[in-house]
Amino acid sequence: MPAEAALSRSRLARLIAEGAVQLNGAVVDDARARVAEGDRIAIRLDPAAEVETRPEAIPLSVVYEDDELIVIDKPAGMTVHPAPGQWTGTLVNALLHHCGASLSGIGGEKRPGIVHRIDKDTSGLLVAAKTDRAHHGLAAQFEAHSVERHYLAVVHGCPDAADPRLRGLRGVSFEPGGVLRIATGLGRHKTDRQRQAVTFEGGRHAVTRARPTESFGTPPAAALVDCWLETGRTHQIRVHLGYAGHGLIGDPVYGGARKLSARALAPEAVAAAAAFPRQALHAATLGFRHPVTGARLSFAAPLPADMAALLAALRRPAAGSPDTLA
Repeated sequence: MPAEAALSRSRLARLIAEGAVQLNGAVVDDARARVAEGDRIAIRLDPAAEVETRPEAIPLSVVYEDDELIVIDKPAGMTVHPAPGQWTGTLVNALLHHCGASLSGIGGEKRPGIVHRIDKDTSGLLVAAKTDRAHHGLAAQFEAHSVERHYLAVVHGCPDAADPRLRGLRGVSFEPGGVLRIATGLGRHKTDRQRQAVTFEGGRHAVTRARPTESFGTPPAAALVDCWLETGRTHQIRVHLGYAGHGLIGDPVYGGARKLSARALAPEAVAAAAAFPRQALHAATLGFRHPVTGARLSFAAPLPADMAALLAALRRPAAGSPDTLA
């Protein structure tokens, strides 16, 4: 089988079960059948099947697109994948309409290949495959952790290497340049199955790095933090920063009920943070090798208007205090 066919083991198993594979002219009915040099294998690939998910003409911010893949700047509030309770209005619905006939099929179905996700209320960059070979190539890079992803988050407080509380927290360390490193397991919360939780027994290994780029207030009441992932687990940044005591502003699940200090910040800043309607998290940069050409691709998405307005409010100095310094 040529490598460019990009057929996964599971896809081949289904094709064998459907009688679509022949060995020397005979239908193969056993996936463990032995082959020898000179044997001829024929695989029947039917046209990609239509999926039940309906295409919808939802506007998309397309950052890059070619015959193999598409990069989208997803708005906050858009779910990536259809699921019970949300079968419409998702990114997949929008991609089915936008890409149309250019989708050659993923796993035998005419759909985009989603190789990673960002939360509904997180904005920013996401790549999807339009072909099987692009899907396999991108998935391999995500599995190997070779994809570069940076997120911008606005958090309570400011991670500081001099903070003895952080230095004494299990799984937390600091690297040169004041980079906060959080390495734990992540697993389902014991009592709330919709949440993730830090664990040191079981769970999936997760590593997050974060570096403050700007702080607000004296002492810092909030900070803009550059976060990057060594692994990609569900809610990873939100869980890890919450565990470190620097939950995201606006995060109703992991951010806690903290309020910003009215003594350290201007009233407008405190009000803007209290009213912020989502976790202040944006997938700002995305870099990977093109799964077909091998060319290095890098993309950046500017902050959405809501996060830019939040930062503008936080930068306003409190009455009687010096201007906030980055």
